[in-house]
Amino acid sequence: MIFGKIIGGMLGLLVGGIFGLIVGVFIGHAFDRGLTHTLGFGSPENIERIKQSFFETTALLAGYLAKADGRVSQHEIDHTEQLFTQMGLSATQRARAIELFRQGAGNDFQLEATVTAFLQACGPQRKLQQTLLLFLISLALADQVIEPAEHAALVRIAKLMGLGVAQLEQLLRMAQAQEHFHGQGGYGAQPGTSLEDAYAALGIGSDVDDKALKRAYRKLMSENHPDKLIAQGVPEDMIKLATERSQEIQAAYAMVRKHRGLKK
Repeated sequence: MIFGKIIGGMLGLLVGGIFGLIVGVFIGHAFDRGLTHTLGFGSPENIERIKQSFFETTALLAGYLAKADGRVSQHEIDHTEQLFTQMGLSATQRARAIELFRQGAGNDFQLEATVTAFLQACGPQRKLQQTLLLFLISLALADQVIEPAEHAALVRIAKLMGLGVAQLEQLLRMAQAQEHFHGQGGYGAQPGTSLEDAYAALGIGSDVDDKALKRAYRKLMSENHPDKLIAQGVPEDMIKLATERSQEIQAAYAMVRKHRGLKK
């Protein structure tokens, strides 16, 4: 693509002569590179690369997180296998995921290189990074408690992805609260769930007005919409987990809405 170089060069020549031409071509080249990246990001080929990177990175980081406290417990292995089952992986995909999980739990695993490669593959799609973190948080919450070593590992991963500690803590609070709305009997407030849990699951405080409440709910539902996630490069295998999160969010919103006497 050379449109930027042509236009930049012409404008530079008119404004600054030969020197302006050189500067204009340079600026136009940078524009062309940015435009090519933008246009190519959503191509089918690139989406497939993103999906593959997302799948492999998630499995690797799941192993890394499970080993964060020095050993991989049987409970963590069972929970990870349960997540793989929920994702509906084929036998081949499952075997690959387990292989990557073991690599991530290895002593020679390179965390920074893995995250850097993922960021290069997914580009500016911040939602992909957040979705991956939520998957890892779900794994860390397998025993209902996030151990200090697990928390430190999540902080390291989040920082490598360019997310602040405050953003991670918000995701953790929301994920922990959302679990109050998912039980063996289905989706809804579980015994002992408080109204504060419902607000936390929506990522807001109890002091927000009705308009802000609805806006927060719609934003969360939009972020977890299957079609949007697939378009961004989240593998179809992981969409079920996002769908479950949506149902937990709906249950939390229903609890708050009932308390406030609001219509849908």
